[in-house]
Amino acid sequence: MRILPRNLFLCFVVVCSAGAGFSEPVVRPRILGRKPHDQAAFTQGLLIDKKSWLESTGLYGKSELREIDRENGKVLQMLSLPAEQFGEGLALLDGKLYQLTWRAGTCRVIDRETFKLLKTFPYAGEGWGLASDGQVLYLSDGTSVIRVMDPQTFKEVRRFQVQGSKGPLVGLNELEWIEGELWGNIYGQKMIARIHPQSGKVIGFVDLRHLPMMMDQHQEQDVLNGIARDPESGEIWVTGKFWKALYQIEWPVTP
Repeated sequence: MRILPRNLFLCFVVVCSAGAGFSEPVVRPRILGRKPHDQAAFTQGLLIDKKSWLESTGLYGKSELREIDRENGKVLQMLSLPAEQFGEGLALLDGKLYQLTWRAGTCRVIDRETFKLLKTFPYAGEGWGLASDGQVLYLSDGTSVIRVMDPQTFKEVRRFQVQGSKGPLVGLNELEWIEGELWGNIYGQKMIARIHPQSGKVIGFVDLRHLPMMMDQHQEQDVLNGIARDPESGEIWVTGKFWKALYQIEWPVTP
């Protein structure tokens, strides 16, 4: 995916009932914390597991799977992808990491502890984002369609179209499962859609146009991409491609 020019936004509103042209509820959460992020990382997928960040990065010849210490930012493990594969979304299920590739049609299955490549699965079309509800996997491909995949075979179980009040919502990118909802970055916008995983209906939006903070702007910074929920604390963190920082955002939002 091409790199988009950055836009500058600076505002500190906590909650708004509507905005950004959407009819659904739009909330703008407070920033609760900040941690450094490798600004050379073209973030495509982000997870929290215990005391580690698990991150999938993209770009041909530079794509990696990384385990990173959340306290000091040290890379604990790293697995490079073949030069012809462009890393994309990432999900963790039953001790295995599932890592998508953009146009190679390959899902890589990796042992969580050893980072050993266990197997690969083919799939049709592009791979963008990936998330798990603890049973199945949800795959986005940059359109308005989400495919639900069987983790044992990576075959499609069902699919649904994400529908907002103004029609299908396209550009769905990195995904995360949060408290029974599927959250998805909208590519090229600092907005996250909250999606009902059965109906595909858009529940609302999380407005992150006040990210990153001005002190973290830099010339090559690209789009918001990366949502991670800590399964132990419930903390939610976000980042973007080539961003200098990860941000903890307030959830649920309080007026």
